[in-house]
Amino acid sequence: MKKIIFTEKAPAPIGPYNQAVLSGNTLYASGQIAINPESGELITENINDETNQVMKNIAAILEAAGMTFENVVKSTIFIMDMNNFGAINTVYGSYFNEKTAPARETVQVACLPKNVNVEISIIAVQ
Repeated sequence: MKKIIFTEKAPAPIGPYNQAVLSGNTLYASGQIAINPESGELITENINDETNQVMKNIAAILEAAGMTFENVVKSTIFIMDMNNFGAINTVYGSYFNEKTAPARETVQVACLPKNVNVEISIIAVQ
């Protein structure tokens, strides 16, 4: 059994997918990019601001599912340029308790939707 999770506090899907799906007690969230859900503006000029918006979008989805970053057990970070890893990692890390941070992989990719610099997806458990 699955439940579709949707919030207006995160960008609406732009294709045949949902922001997140809750299956049992596990939340699978689609990759988030730095779209401000209120303005529809894409934030890509500053990697810190871009990553922060991605994390805000994830926070909104977690909240809609009744969870927080403490529930995240796995994340995947896709980045366009590994030279941005340090800045992305610093912002990303500020949302987690280092002692209980999730498992993670970070990969550099050739291209991301809308030519963004970072996309992050998560899996969380209640």
